[in-house]
Amino acid sequence: MSTTILELRNAAIYQRENLILSEVDVEINKGDFVYLIGKTGTGKSSFMKTLYGDLPLSEGEGSIVDFDLRKLKQKEIPFLRRKLGVVFQDFKLLNDRTVKDNLMFVLKATGWKEKRAMESKIDEVLDKVGMKTKNFKYPYQLSGGEQQRIAIARALLNDPELILADEPTGNLDPQTSVEVMEVLKEINKNGRTILMATHDYALLLKYPSKTLKCDGQKVFEVVQKSA
Repeated sequence: MSTTILELRNAAIYQRENLILSEVDVEINKGDFVYLIGKTGTGKSSFMKTLYGDLPLSEGEGSIVDFDLRKLKQKEIPFLRRKLGVVFQDFKLLNDRTVKDNLMFVLKATGWKEKRAMESKIDEVLDKVGMKTKNFKYPYQLSGGEQQRIAIARALLNDPELILADEPTGNLDPQTSVEVMEVLKEINKNGRTILMATHDYALLLKYPSKTLKCDGQKVFEVVQKSA
């Protein structure tokens, strides 16, 4: 029995008045690892932003982690984001505080109160990404790959039902990209659902998985040829 985590039916995605993608039909089930590919400017980021509530869905149907995207109200967006883990290309870490304090900040912002539970959760997510010994460091003391691991750890804090990774290897060299990918694959193996926007085709070949492509204002599934 597969559980649908994300479903879009005949959806249209806009940025202000500009139509970016139309007739979008997408379904992602619990435990899936799905790539979203396409050239720059084909709508990958707009697609992602619609999923985490940055852009409204005004046409078609859409549900994500039990939220109706058509009816999503501004005040519900923080609750939606607690059920999602979002990983950005540029890490979005706060440089004026340590790794631990970056994660603590997110926990406090999402309603955690108990200090011991927060510290335990931070240890747990850092351990999952192999960064447990770096919790006292500041982001600028870490390499790009290490910063992205911290960003992935941050995305795991609230046990999200779906992780949206928007070009998570976009700023990394090929070797580091593989290391970050290994972390994401391991997280997926442990039952997390991941949607990853990327234009790194080498990763797709190395780690083949279900692939959606944005092209010509449409999103469609691409069948990868096995080597």
